[in-house]
Amino acid sequence: MPVNIAVLASGDGTNLQAIIDFNSRLGTAARGVVTLVASNKESAGALSRARSAGIIADVFDAKDDGTSLLSLLTKHSIGLVVLAGYLKHLPPRVTAAYRARIMNIHPGLLPEFGGPGMYGSRVHSAVLAAGATTSGVSVHFVDDLFDHGPLIAQWRVPVLDGDDPTSLAERVLKVEHLVYPRIVEMVATLNEAQFFADY
Repeated sequence: MPVNIAVLASGDGTNLQAIIDFNSRLGTAARGVVTLVASNKESAGALSRARSAGIIADVFDAKDDGTSLLSLLTKHSIGLVVLAGYLKHLPPRVTAAYRARIMNIHPGLLPEFGGPGMYGSRVHSAVLAAGATTSGVSVHFVDDLFDHGPLIAQWRVPVLDGDDPTSLAERVLKVEHLVYPRIVEMVATLNEAQFFADY
């Protein structure tokens, strides 16, 4: 049986779209299937993408102790939670209930250039300000801290002469769209004990 995946997103949902497209290409061979897209914002473009793909789209209260989100995940029998541009902190109740079953993608090489407030163009601006010659993509399990938790995979992206936050962001995002759907599918094929026995 495929694992039911919930994707949480606060914005337009381009990584969600990459996951949907990848799953569509896999067809019945997919081990993880997006059955729910949820957001803390009614206006999130990710919800429109979900509805266009025939996926249940819903909104939850991100200001409570996690009860609203947990209720939604339980209702839809979710086995894996994928953060794709979700910018809110997940309450400890949620991270405890889905220990080693929540993953996130970050547009930088963690543990550098991560933490509260470090998302989107802020990450790329910090990379350039630091004079780094390499940036990249990090996929990690989610715990109670922002951009923390065991790394699952990283992919390096060069910083080129003349880069600004926009050009670097475009290059990193292309890699996100390639890497994230494949890592999500990989994690969906493995149970918690197999993938991270001591996490």
